[in-house]
Amino acid sequence: MIGGWFTTPAGVGPTGGDVAPGSTGAPIEVIVGVFVLLMAAKIGEEVFRRLRQPAVVGELVGGFVVGPSALGLVVPGEAILVFAEIGVVILLFQVGLEVRLDDLLRVGRVAVVTALAAMFLPIVTGVAVGLAMGEEVGAAAFIGLALAATSIGITSRVLAEAGVLDRRFARIVLAAAVVDDILALVAIGVVSAFATGTEIDRAVVLGISAVGIVLLGLAAARRARGLKREVFTWPLFADTPLVPSFLLMLGLALVSAVVGLAALIGAFIAGLIVAETEASDELEHEIRPLGLIFTPFFFALTGTALDLGALVEPSVLVLAVALIVLGVATKALGGYLGARSTGHWAGIAVGAGMVPRGEVGIVVANLGLAAGLLSTEVFGAVLLAVVATTMAAPYLLAWAVPRAVAEEAAARSG
Repeated sequence: MIGGWFTTPAGVGPTGGDVAPGSTGAPIEVIVGVFVLLMAAKIGEEVFRRLRQPAVVGELVGGFVVGPSALGLVVPGEAILVFAEIGVVILLFQVGLEVRLDDLLRVGRVAVVTALAAMFLPIVTGVAVGLAMGEEVGAAAFIGLALAATSIGITSRVLAEAGVLDRRFARIVLAAAVVDDILALVAIGVVSAFATGTEIDRAVVLGISAVGIVLLGLAAARRARGLKREVFTWPLFADTPLVPSFLLMLGLALVSAVVGLAALIGAFIAGLIVAETEASDELEHEIRPLGLIFTPFFFALTGTALDLGALVEPSVLVLAVALIVLGVATKALGGYLGARSTGHWAGIAVGAGMVPRGEVGIVVANLGLAAGLLSTEVFGAVLLAVVATTMAAPYLLAWAVPRAVAEEAAARSG
């Protein structure tokens, strides 16, 4: 991801003192926090599954319940952030394993159009709302960017659980999300440069570097086609293909993060590369238990960011509701307009898949707050809108995906 949630610096105890190696206080608190958050996520998932609701929403709700704004049992710190980062990286690696490069490239043109439409409408709307509320141009721009960002974590989880990652509309969403992340990176850099008076050259360089890394990754995936399983087990430390593949996943995630892209884009590309080899089926089976353990941390951590207390202020409530409604509507409409050529319900499913803002929107809001452009009230409203759109996406997808699948089946049979 572009950034994260840090509350306790590395090597510093909860009271601000240093933590001596081998001491028991801080590690026990870390283990308790990890245990409580994972337990809450799994209980939430269990309850929502039994209610026939999207499991990922249960994980989000579980995180909120034990988070700072509710029971206060967990205050997200660096350790939990690491678990969450690993979880979403593993999730996107798994998604990459289930997608074939040629299928992804076939939807390239539609994906680019979709990404552009799904960014343009939210940015214009967010800026208009900010200006109407009397905010400065810089603050309004950050509101628009927070609404424009797309988080693929939620969408990919729902699509994977529905077993539709091989469908054309699902591939459009994934490809559009990659394009969206590159465009968001450039836009954030440009807006930050103008708002803070810094040089704009760095944003351009980062954008070019991001495009280069994605293209190199796709080229590597094509070159990896048909690679033998023995290549992965040649190192003596690798009893299974999982270890070298895990290192590749972390390595590409790190490269993406260094450039400024979301780390999960690198993980997705790593999955695409390994998917072209003979070890892909074995890896899909071996990586699944890790995903079941680590991935819930990402969604539960997102849930902890929800602060309903901010709604006490009427102005914050009005702004939050406006941003939620417009945030869902503009992303869904932009995705639909970009992908409607593939079918009516397919376009709606793509639009629904572009709705969640997730960690990217939170990072943009944090950047605006740190730059002094967003007040704490506006920051709270934006944060609520980001989390609300993230929680709305699974329900929109659950409604649209079956209809898109039926539409696609009817088109094939006809």
